[in-house]
Parts: sequence; C-alpha cells; structure tokens
Amino acid sequence: MRCPFCAHDDSQVKDSRPTEDNTAIRRRRQCEGCGARFTTFERVQLREITVLKNGLSGAEPRREPFEREKIEQSVALACRKRGISQERLDQLVSGIQRQIETLGDAEVPSKAIGELVMEGLRALDSVAYIRFASVYRDFSEAKDFEDFASTVRDAHRS
Repeated sequence: MRCPFCAHDDSQVKDSRPTEDNTAIRRRRQCEGCGARFTTFERVQLREITVLKNGLSGAEPRREPFEREKIEQSVALACRKRGISQERLDQLVSGIQRQIETLGDAEVPSKAIGELVMEGLRALDSVAYIRFASVYRDFSEAKDFEDFASTVRDAHRS
C-alpha cells in the first residue's frame, strides 16, 4: 500500500480488525520509508460496477467506475449537523452498495443509485432526505422545496 505522506510503495500492517458493522477490515499500517502510520479499509466487492451517467439530450451516456466514496460524500453532506452517528451513515452506505452489487447488472444508471440513496435517507432522517432531494432533483426555487417538504410531511402523518 502506497504511503499517503511520502508515496513510498511499501507499508507494514500493524493491526487488523473488523469495523463495527463487520462490512470491512480496518488496517493500521506503518510506512517503511518515513515511518508514518495510516489507516486503510478493505471491503468486499462482489463485482465491478460501471455507472451510466446521463448524457446531454440524445447523447450516449458516459460510463464511470462505481465509487463508494461519492455516495459517502453525498450522504455525509445531506446529514451534516443532523446528529447522526458515523456508524449509521456507514451502515446506510454499505446497504446501498450491497443493493447495487446484487442488482445483477454490470452497468447501473446513476438515476437508480440516486433513488436508492433517496430511499435510505427517507428512512433515516427527513431533513437529510429533503437536502439530498434538493440537489438530486435540482430544485430551482423555494416552491420546489415547499412542494417536496409537504409530501414528506404528509407521508409522516399517514
């Protein structure tokens, strides 16, 4: 594993243990070049997933490799200052990743991933759900927020 501090190619594993939700292995490493310590995570990847990004009207969709980190960043941003533990966020992202990997398709539309994130956030926190939806659905004015928030409020009353 390349050292993030000095870019030396070799590091030694000092400690390995499963994460709290048992979806990854946490490894503490020490660089053999500079001696710095850093942490890596090893996760199971069932298959290589390619994300199909919408092209401009009529254009061929772009293909990008699936990156868990993009979902982690989006979820973290939506849940910022909401008092949700990192463990719950990790469980949400791991669940979304498992759903994507078990779809059986090597190529998954970005829209399908966005909908899975929306479902997960709806169950986790209504404010985070609305925050994510405002970006994902490209709200352009206050009325968009009002309309969407009223559907969330009505769903919680039922």
